[in-house]
Amino acid sequence: MICGCHVPPGVPGLIVGLMFFLAVWLYAYLQLRKEKAESFEFNPAGGSFLPILEKYLWLSQFIIGLASGSILLLAGSSIFKSSAKLPWEYASPLFLLALSVVYGVCFLAFLFRDYESSLHGFAYTRFAYTRNIALGFSSLFTFGSGYLWMAFRRVPHPL
Repeated sequence: MICGCHVPPGVPGLIVGLMFFLAVWLYAYLQLRKEKAESFEFNPAGGSFLPILEKYLWLSQFIIGLASGSILLLAGSSIFKSSAKLPWEYASPLFLLALSVVYGVCFLAFLFRDYESSLHGFAYTRFAYTRNIALGFSSLFTFGSGYLWMAFRRVPHPL
């Protein structure tokens, strides 16, 4: 209950997930602004971005797979309960895991689009760079915080 109003289950998790995204994007934007760079010339040591792109792809697929599998496992386990519903305490961690999937998919989509655009001569702008950083790290942070939130909900309180 906030200010006398009832907050629906899951809204705190949604707010935390959106705040992760906005905070990381703002931090990346301000850090990059200190360098006063508007566009980037990416010249990797090996001459190709593909090895790094493959690592990003693998990590994102791993996080997306774990998060979506966890969502399905929790939702599927509710079938065996008498009410066929999950307790409301799981709503916020599930929202965080769902946001992790959304951020991860958007990260991959924008990263590949920006990579292809740069191959065709388009500039890799500060906006695109910081957006990709925000999406990638937000996927990781919401995944971790969703699991931590769920773990704290599962542990019995001593009081």
